[in-house]
Amino acid sequence: MQFLRRSLVGIFLLALTLSLFAWAGFTVSSAVQERMNAEPRSFPQRERVLSVNVVAVTPERIEPQLTAFGELNSTNTFALRALTSGTVLELSPNFVDGGRVQTGELLVKIDPRDAQSSRDRIDADLRDAEAELRDADRALILERDELTAAAEQATLRQQALTRQRDLAARGVGTAAAVENAELALSGANQAVLSRRQAEAQAQARLDQAATRLDRARLNLADADRALNDTEITAPFSGTLSDVTISQGLRVTANERLGELIDKDNLEVAFRLSTAQYARLTGDDGNLMSAPVVVELEAQGLSLTAQGQITRESASVGEGQTGRLLFARLENASGLRAGDFVTIRVTEPALRGVALVPATAIGANDSALMLDAENRLSEVPVDVLRRQGNDVIIRAPALYGQSIVAERSPLLGAGIAVQPIDPNAQAVVPEPVEMVTLDADRRARLITFVEESQMPPPVKTRILDQLAQDEVPSDVVTRLEDRMGT
Repeated sequence: MQFLRRSLVGIFLLALTLSLFAWAGFTVSSAVQERMNAEPRSFPQRERVLSVNVVAVTPERIEPQLTAFGELNSTNTFALRALTSGTVLELSPNFVDGGRVQTGELLVKIDPRDAQSSRDRIDADLRDAEAELRDADRALILERDELTAAAEQATLRQQALTRQRDLAARGVGTAAAVENAELALSGANQAVLSRRQAEAQAQARLDQAATRLDRARLNLADADRALNDTEITAPFSGTLSDVTISQGLRVTANERLGELIDKDNLEVAFRLSTAQYARLTGDDGNLMSAPVVVELEAQGLSLTAQGQITRESASVGEGQTGRLLFARLENASGLRAGDFVTIRVTEPALRGVALVPATAIGANDSALMLDAENRLSEVPVDVLRRQGNDVIIRAPALYGQSIVAERSPLLGAGIAVQPIDPNAQAVVPEPVEMVTLDADRRARLITFVEESQMPPPVKTRILDQLAQDEVPSDVVTRLEDRMGT
């Protein structure tokens, strides 16, 4: 009987277990079928709105600036060269690299003994020429006096011949006397001719003496200049560079001794493209005297100077393009010849244009404008200049409107955006409205969040908010919108 009772209990437990398995399988199958046959839940679809930075387009008067690079040069540079050969006897204490000298200061003195000796010899020749001129002048005076005396003798001989001829005509004189008078007159005329020839020779001697004197004076001037060339003085105030000699060295004629640079008078040479050059020409085609600003940056330090364009090169240059311009600088303190600097040239002013970020303009020269509903529309613009990270545009359709400051591939015409003005003042957030939930409403929200496919961190944060006594109203509204209630 005990064996039968245990057998019946085992059969009962086995039947009960099988019944439980069958009921569980039926429950799972029913739940799966109900889930598969149920209509899928739909959530309300919302348009995607992107946040963009915007900038207002305001027409104004702008003076564009051209940026170029160039090299500084001195407008007053003098190469110091030895004008004569010799030994350097004396040097100025300032005749060194970087030495500052004044106008007329003696820089170099070369041994003047050879030049002085040559000058003395020529001076002696000059005195001889002066004495020869005086002798020739006196000789000419004497020759003229002798010519006068010979002429007087010829006149007397002519009178004697006339008298003898008169006597012979009256029968008182003889033919021999007349002949002797004729011979005497001929001799007197010959003497006059000789005196005239002597006078001409004296005049030629005087002319030669005058020429010799002039030549001697020219030689003396050359000798004085050669003597003065032994001393080299500063033609203007400036700074010395590339000094190559020292005291006691022998130099040759035309040897380079150094260079004198006026560092206070500088100009900058820079090259512009043909298009940039055309913008700096007036209606008459001549180059305008546009203002320039020169900057030299070194280790965070900036040296600046202002100037004005003065001229342009007459030719482009072999292997070059564009135009080479020159600008005279004023008060270029700290700058030196040879510095490589940045030049900013101010162009004539443009009116009725706007300055916007370069990132706001697309490759097709268009901008994205916001309409009244914050939707984008593409508007073409006329790009006039590029100023660093900005551009100058002319687009009357955009004046007074807002455009996207930073374009991206996600933005295009017709897209709704949320404008963000970087220049706008920060808005103080309004206080969050809190609501109190009843037990059923809180349970439904918690069940929805637990069954949703939210990221774990977000799900945890929302569940913590729902566990509080008061829950933000925007959180509750957002969840109930997703639940479809």
